[in-house]
Amino acid sequence: MFLKIKNIPIVSWSSENPLNFKPKLSTSFFLILGLSIFGLGEGLLILSTTGNSPWSVLAEGISKTTGLSIGIATFLISISVLFLWIFIKQKPGMGTIFNIIIIAGMIDITLSIFDAPSSILIKYLLAILSVILVGLGSGIYLVANLGPGPRDGLMTGLTKLTNLPIALVRAFLEISAVIAGWYLGGTVGVGTLLFAFGIGPSVALGLYLVNKIFN
Repeated sequence: MFLKIKNIPIVSWSSENPLNFKPKLSTSFFLILGLSIFGLGEGLLILSTTGNSPWSVLAEGISKTTGLSIGIATFLISISVLFLWIFIKQKPGMGTIFNIIIIAGMIDITLSIFDAPSSILIKYLLAILSVILVGLGSGIYLVANLGPGPRDGLMTGLTKLTNLPIALVRAFLEISAVIAGWYLGGTVGVGTLLFAFGIGPSVALGLYLVNKIFN
C-alpha cells in the first residue's frame, strides 16, 4: 500500500542527479508544475478559512506581527528551515530554490485571485481538496529529483535517518509546526487538523500515483 512507501520513485523524467542545475525540459516542467500545484493547495486552504496548514499558521503569525504578506512570510520560514539541513547533511538543488520561490509566490497569487467561499460545506470540501493538491504537488516535484524543498528535505532526510515511513515522518513535522505556529498567534482550526493528519498519506499517495502513471 502507498502508506508504506519509504523511497522516492524514479521515472523517465526524473533527474539522475538531484544537484543537476541543467535538467531536461520535461524535468523542469514537472518540477514547476508540482510546485505550482503545491502552492495552489496551500493558498486554497487559507481561503477555506477552516484553519491554515501548520506552516501557514506560522506564516500567518509572522504576517500579523510584521505586516508582511503570508507568501513573503512563507518565504522567510523556508529559508530558516533550510538551515536545519546542516544537521541531516542535505544539500540544496534547483528544486530547493524553486520551491522557496514558487510556493510563496503561488500562495499570494491564489489569495489575490480567488475569494473565500461562503458555504460551510464548500469550505470543508475545499480544505480536503487543498490537502490532496499539496500531496499531489509534492509527489510530482519530489519525483523530478532536483532537490527537495526545505520542509520536504527535512522530511526525506529524517526518513533516511530513522527508516520510518514518509507518512509518519511528515505527520510528525506538521504537528510540531502547528504547535509552534499556534503559540505565536497563528489561526488553528479543523482545516489545520485535516492537513496535519492528512498530508503524510497525501504525499505518499502522490508519489504512488506518479509512479503508477509514468512507470
